[in-house]
Amino acid sequence: MKVRNSLRSLKERHRDCQVVRRKGRVYVINKTQRRFKARQG
Repeated sequence: MKVRNSLRSLKERHRDCQVVRRKGRVYVINKTQRRFKARQG
C-alpha cells in the first residue's frame, strides 16, 4: 500500500477506485485492481 499526499490523482486512474475514510485516515480501495490501494495520513 502506498502512502501519498494526494489521493484524488490516484482515484482518477481506475473507474473502480473508491475513497474511504476509516479511523481518521483516508484510503483508496479498489476491489478489482488491488495495486491501487493507498493511504493518506
